[in-house]
Amino acid sequence: MLTDRQEKILKLIVERYIKEPIPVGSKVLSKILKCSSATVRNEMSTLEDRGFLEKTHTSSGRVPSEAGYRYYVDHLMELKKMNADDMLKLQIVFKNQQLALSETIAQSLQIISDITNYTTIVLGSSSHENLLKQIEVVPIDDGSMIVLIITDKGHVEHKNIKLQDVSTEEIKKTVSLINNLISGTPIDEVSAKLEFEIKPIIGNYVKQHEQLYNAFYHVFNDFSSHDVNIVGRTKMLEQPEFSNNIEKIKNVFNKLENKDLLNSIEQDNDNNIKVYIGEESKIDDDVTVIKTKFKSGNDEGTIAIIGPKRMEYDRVVGLLEYMKENIER
Repeated sequence: MLTDRQEKILKLIVERYIKEPIPVGSKVLSKILKCSSATVRNEMSTLEDRGFLEKTHTSSGRVPSEAGYRYYVDHLMELKKMNADDMLKLQIVFKNQQLALSETIAQSLQIISDITNYTTIVLGSSSHENLLKQIEVVPIDDGSMIVLIITDKGHVEHKNIKLQDVSTEEIKKTVSLINNLISGTPIDEVSAKLEFEIKPIIGNYVKQHEQLYNAFYHVFNDFSSHDVNIVGRTKMLEQPEFSNNIEKIKNVFNKLENKDLLNSIEQDNDNNIKVYIGEESKIDDDVTVIKTKFKSGNDEGTIAIIGPKRMEYDRVVGLLEYMKENIER
């Protein structure tokens, strides 16, 4: 553990560097702490020796290391209360009874992305853990209908489709064929099963088989790809750590396209808010991922905020706690 003065110095350096990415020198800190610059330099040197601070090549000041951020998050951070404006924006979304939960989460993450300038992500329950129970079709008018996909966990997804000159009887036959042969299949495997088990035989039972097969294939393909929703992907470009480093931003963007990597964000079973700093993020050494799981009725998933390693930890953790509380209310 650190001494009280070392903790104060580390906390000041982290919080000043988060506000403005300029190395922090001893003169600034000595005025705040009301002690000599020499005393502060000695303490900063000790913090550097212990791996909590780093010296840059361009300045005599110090910046937090990955270990410094970790110590700050685990021991020094004080959660920042949400300001009235941020809270009002989110309350409007959460109090809108006409929104489905998925829409509420998507809109609130858009707000958080806008007010923080960070990238936000929602990951639904893994589609491999959701088994297809059945599909149902609700006609709307000529050629239009709603396809309901119902999983074994009670999750219901719906999608509008349009068909041309297809009889109700043909639709019923297709629905019956899918329910009989694919019920119990993990959602993320349904598209493959449609292609290899339904496609070769559907023509034996249904006349307009090509149009019906394509329609249902796209419905399932869309459903299984909804696991990951990224908001504010380009926010990283606005961070000084990335704005002038093309290779780094290309690497981050490639990682954000990697669905397996993003799905791994939700793999631990801890429902608390978790902070993954730098290398721990598995995205980039200058990136932090803060996440939490949520559960509301039959809906569950993970929400995460991705930003620079010097992100506003105290603010982001508070925003995630607020979101989780309102989702699960």
